[in-house]
Amino acid sequence: MLVNDKAEHQSVQLQLRDPYTFEFLGLQAKDVVTENDIEEALIVHLQEFLLELGKGFCFEARQKRIIIDGEYYYADLVFYNRLLHCSVIVELKNDEFLHEHIGQLNAYVSYYAENEMQPGDNPPVGILLCTHKGKKMVEYALGSMDNKLFVSTYKLQLPDKQQLEQFIIKECHND
Repeated sequence: MLVNDKAEHQSVQLQLRDPYTFEFLGLQAKDVVTENDIEEALIVHLQEFLLELGKGFCFEARQKRIIIDGEYYYADLVFYNRLLHCSVIVELKNDEFLHEHIGQLNAYVSYYAENEMQPGDNPPVGILLCTHKGKKMVEYALGSMDNKLFVSTYKLQLPDKQQLEQFIIKECHND
């Protein structure tokens, strides 16, 4: 299952969401929130987080230690998706997408493919969750990578009524 295989890529993409809504965490977007704060809140609200992720997700690990070239690295959250039959590595960022984030996630996914896959598993999937993403930068950063990597955004709160109304008016004018 390579990223170049469009049917397989689309199948995985159908199982993943963008954006995710983490309103159930009770964190305020205006407050300074660290990646650790978000991770801790997601673990406390694991049931709601699994429901937000979608079907088939099973929790496997938090801060999963990975040793590469004698150095320790930590994947934020690791799941197994029983519908996709693969590990799903989730990296959390408390800021907008930067191209170096995808390199980190790609290393973790490659490690999992080589060291953690079991017979019958499909190659692992990586999800980078960040507050904002530029479509072109994501496209260029993912470029020719063979791994299944996805960049999704999250919101700690749904927009207020006025913001939703402005969005709907804007979308109606674009059609």
